[in-house]
Amino acid sequence: MRIGIIGAGQLGQMLGYAALDLGHECFFLDPADKPPAAAVGPVIQAAFDDRVALAILAEKCDVLTYEFENVPVAALADIADLAPIYPPPEALHHAQDRLAEKRLFQDLNIPLPGFRAIDSTRDLQEAIGALGLPLVIKTRRFGYDGKGQFVMRDAEQFDAAWQALGGRALIAEQWVEFDYEVSAIGVRNAKGDIANYCLTRNEHVDGILRISRAPADDAALTELATTHMRDLLEHLNYVGVLALEMFVVGHVLLANEFAPRVHNSGHWSIEGAATSQFTNHILAITGQAPRPTDNLGYTGMINLIGTIPDAARQLTACSLHDYGKTPRPGRKLGHITIVAGSAAARDRKLSKINEIVTKSSGQSGTGT
Repeated sequence: MRIGIIGAGQLGQMLGYAALDLGHECFFLDPADKPPAAAVGPVIQAAFDDRVALAILAEKCDVLTYEFENVPVAALADIADLAPIYPPPEALHHAQDRLAEKRLFQDLNIPLPGFRAIDSTRDLQEAIGALGLPLVIKTRRFGYDGKGQFVMRDAEQFDAAWQALGGRALIAEQWVEFDYEVSAIGVRNAKGDIANYCLTRNEHVDGILRISRAPADDAALTELATTHMRDLLEHLNYVGVLALEMFVVGHVLLANEFAPRVHNSGHWSIEGAATSQFTNHILAITGQAPRPTDNLGYTGMINLIGTIPDAARQLTACSLHDYGKTPRPGRKLGHITIVAGSAAARDRKLSKINEIVTKSSGQSGTGT
């Protein structure tokens, strides 16, 4: 089949490699010059809302997918009659607006922190009264990797918070003293076949994912996550891979957000699972059943952010993925994956590699 992928970054690149391995041909659309996925297939260089370029892509392909959430839903609606689009644009709509996303969680009885829509300073005052402080204030749209957020820790920061984010549609979220963060990754095809990956434990630095560990060995939490994932996938009539990020508070999972795409916290699956998230996404959108998602060991992943130090390239007994991107502060340039026979061995390796990488690049560590 011919697969059109909107977005040609590292996720598009990894989807492209998975598609090629399955015998498919890929075409991409991206405004960037020489994006990572150009190594996998032709790229139409155009804006994501360029309706003419999107139509050209759709006419070339049997099915369309996308690698990130900020593809304009209205632009996709214009080409919906030219080729199937998976995941469905309805899922994209909910993921693009944090308020719509929270209300979806409520409708599906998926527990989540308290929240309030913020359109004025009065709304913000009322949110402080209802939810307390600290309070996390976010733009409803376009925020990622910690961008578009302000943590208001005391009332004296009211003016600073409004100056930083005011004038846009906002949402205030209750501060959660969580034990740790996890993500669930599931995949569904149009026939309703579902497969789930193990629960993954994640650590962030400055709002950016730094380390993932799989599996997060907790049978009760895994069962809860699987239930929430099934409810989301079935309600949205979803096709493809979906990631659900959650806070662990004792024996409870609180939903934070979901991503209607392959996800950074699932990169470990390339080496650490029987079938990677990228392969299963391609299988799902091309009408095939998901393949097994069993773990091949205890896996860890470290994101390489801002730079890939020489020390990272000299490491052995691990897998380095270089996305081929130009270095700049805060940019995800690649990742390292290790697979071990036990959780303890995995964590020892992760700690050693993280120390080497962060010292060599001058980045701060994660406390591992």
